[in-house]
Amino acid sequence: MTLKDIALRNIRRRKAKAAFVLSGLLIAVSTAVALLGLVDAMNLDIQKKLEEYGANILILPRTENLSLTYGGLALGGVSFEMEEIRQVDLGRVNSITNAANIAAMGPVVLGAIKVGDQKVLLAGVDFEAVRVLKPWWKVGGTIPGQDNVLLGSEAASVLGLGSGSLLQTNGRRLQVSGVLAPTGSQDDQLVFARLSTAQSVLAKEGRVSMVEVAALCNACPIEAMVSQISGALPGTKVMAIQQVVQGRMETLAHFRKFSYGVSVVLLVVGSLVVLVTMLGSVRDRTGEIGIFRAIGFRKSHVIRIVLLEAGLLSAAAGILGYIAGFGATKATLPLFSGTNGIAVPFDPLLAGGAITLAVLMGLASSAYPALLAAKIDPTDALRAL
Repeated sequence: MTLKDIALRNIRRRKAKAAFVLSGLLIAVSTAVALLGLVDAMNLDIQKKLEEYGANILILPRTENLSLTYGGLALGGVSFEMEEIRQVDLGRVNSITNAANIAAMGPVVLGAIKVGDQKVLLAGVDFEAVRVLKPWWKVGGTIPGQDNVLLGSEAASVLGLGSGSLLQTNGRRLQVSGVLAPTGSQDDQLVFARLSTAQSVLAKEGRVSMVEVAALCNACPIEAMVSQISGALPGTKVMAIQQVVQGRMETLAHFRKFSYGVSVVLLVVGSLVVLVTMLGSVRDRTGEIGIFRAIGFRKSHVIRIVLLEAGLLSAAAGILGYIAGFGATKATLPLFSGTNGIAVPFDPLLAGGAITLAVLMGLASSAYPALLAAKIDPTDALRAL
């Protein structure tokens, strides 16, 4: 009979104590896995939303404007001459190191036009790029052609126009092909046209006012993209739009620290449960250990038996704890992210770490009981039988 066989028989004979050790470690490991897995899954969810929904980099003409705005209220400003971006220069962006990370690049030309007695802002856009940059758009009608425009919901209401209406501006006769559903943004107040149409109406052929970029930067820092685009277009100001997710990322960072703290407390409690249970097990087996010593078992053999029991129970707790924690993460993630069907990827590093940590905890907590068992005097132990 090997030492491993003895350890397994002891576990089967003392099922209650084995279950107590297993449950103590299982609760600690599963809770730690669930909390850390939840933070990682939410982080991936935010990155996915950042990549899929809207532009996250803006390219603007470099200017010395002093804008007087507060709380969204424009009060005017001191403006110096501003050169718009040449459309032909945008091709340089395709040569940057992380060009493959650009999902869409949408040039925009802006200018004021007069429709009847109303002055509105005309935006010329690339509607193919808009599909990626603004996937939340819902158009009532059709996408504009060369002589058509798309009205924001508020602009349509103020101008009293709808699909099929005609408008006259700057000597051009344009037909409304559709009305944009309310977005709750400044898009509701604009008139949209194809980039070439707007450039012609505004007499800005070959020039754009700004460029919206959707950068897929899960594998690259977005700051690197900003730096590379700035180098390719030296006469522009390139900015990363990070305010949208900054608050949530900071909240996640605090939640991660909280998860680490709770995990440490639970792991300490789990270790104490193992320590107390193994001490009780050693006291209950004093006579058995004395017999082992009397028939020739060395102190090292006794230590190895106790540690084998703890190691086997700890490994089982680590495996079951990761499975339970993984399931808890999948079950609770929709409650935190507000969406369903989010994929929680298997993390081999977290799984390996959970099992390794459980085994180390079990062995460390059983070291003192194992040493006490090895110090039992066989003569005294046999007398106590």
